[in-house]
Amino acid sequence: MCDSSLPALCGTLALWRQGSSLRGGLTPQLLSSGSAQSTLDYVSRLITLREETEALGEIPALSTLGPSLPLGLPISLSKPVCTRETCLTRSSDYISRRAWQSGGLCVPSAVAAGTMQRAASLASPLSFRRLALPAALSRSLSCAQDVLRRTPLYDFHLAHGGRMVAFAGWNLPVQYRDSHVDSHLHTRQHCSLFDVSHMLQTKIFGCDRVKLMESLVVGDIAELKPNQGTLSLFTNDAGGILDDLIVTSTSEGYLYVVSNASCWDKDLTLMQDKIRELQSKGSDVSLEVVDNALLALQGPTAAQVLQAGVAEDLRKLPFMTSAVMEVFGVSGCRVTRCGYTGEDGVEISVPVAGAVHVAMALMQNPEVKLAGLAARDSLRLEAGLCLYGNDIDEHTTPVEGSLSWTLGKRRRVTMDFPGATVIVPQLKGKVERKRVGLICEGAPMRAHSPILCTEGTVIGTVTSGCPSPCLKKNVAMGYVPYKYSWPGTQLLVEVRRKQQMAIVSKMPFVPTNYYTLK
Repeated sequence: MCDSSLPALCGTLALWRQGSSLRGGLTPQLLSSGSAQSTLDYVSRLITLREETEALGEIPALSTLGPSLPLGLPISLSKPVCTRETCLTRSSDYISRRAWQSGGLCVPSAVAAGTMQRAASLASPLSFRRLALPAALSRSLSCAQDVLRRTPLYDFHLAHGGRMVAFAGWNLPVQYRDSHVDSHLHTRQHCSLFDVSHMLQTKIFGCDRVKLMESLVVGDIAELKPNQGTLSLFTNDAGGILDDLIVTSTSEGYLYVVSNASCWDKDLTLMQDKIRELQSKGSDVSLEVVDNALLALQGPTAAQVLQAGVAEDLRKLPFMTSAVMEVFGVSGCRVTRCGYTGEDGVEISVPVAGAVHVAMALMQNPEVKLAGLAARDSLRLEAGLCLYGNDIDEHTTPVEGSLSWTLGKRRRVTMDFPGATVIVPQLKGKVERKRVGLICEGAPMRAHSPILCTEGTVIGTVTSGCPSPCLKKNVAMGYVPYKYSWPGTQLLVEVRRKQQMAIVSKMPFVPTNYYTLK
């Protein structure tokens, strides 16, 4: 699954600079509030910046940053900005988001302060010199933590050295004691445990559950076999992607849906509004938000590790299938063979009371290590998987996003999904732009880096990029005009005001290892 348009709260400080050299200090290059960048772009920047520069000056004082913190909305550091309300309920140290009918989000300035403090703490082991936060802002950090939601594994993360950051409204580990690269490579060679409990999990009940879902997504839900799932897309009438999600048709008589945390409000509202519309016409359909934790065990040895804790034969559970089973003594767990790394693995939906127990049981196996958001981002990028809000959004169609394969064959004919009149014709003709993979050497490509043709004209933009730990090269995704989208096409990417050669590449960059029945 993709995790989504991120609120860009982590490594902000590393990117504030001007000019081609970082010597002599970092000057804020204020970001517009309309384009929030990915948290992990910043974190990755923090991790690699030391290698890219010879010297680093002081981080700018918070007072110079003002209202341009990249939160996607104006932020004042002197008083809170409350645009809407938040309802939080606490149960066994688990802060669970509840849908508040008036809808909304409350973002106090303390969140911004907490973000800066955490970004600075990440910078410290990289030999960054940093300025102390003003005392008033430091005192407000505890307030900020009350706003961020916590998963059932929050204390577990702290006990295992997790470096916690704000991520899509949640407090989640960006990495643990191992480096980001070590965690990445361990996942490719063994297996890693990720906490993805921030994802929105829902169940759709009723005789008209398929009718509901097919009125919102592009996939063929009706043809799913029992306990089979598919990646699909919510789309709008203009053909834009509202979110990506996994829909599973369960043998228990409901649809199990997992979508992105950053789109929690939007997705929930979308489904609830459609349910009310259908119910008013006599349809039998309802929705339940699932409060379970969600653990992702990813890597080539993941099934071997999990097999020790379940009675079912996991060799009979291929990619994108699901089953309810007891996991290490915890009943009522749903195990789905999927993930966001390109490796074999599972996502385990666990009742909150048993989440820590399952995590600790998995960690007893020496094959398993904990991994955080930083590794998850570089793994999904190597696998060519999109991050909602960066690589796809409401202004991107499935065809432009190279996601035509998500369109069900029957749905292409019936054209009864939102935006079909825009999307289906694009399948038969040329689109103006396409999402492509890029590989280059030299400085890493980052989100928003300009893409140029060899004549030097700007033709597109990088949407995600990082150094590939497996390939030892820099990989990225971005959008270019259709005629430049063919693999092998030579282009230029501007990084730190310098142009360097990049080659359009097929994706995934690293071969995927999904488990299928032979």
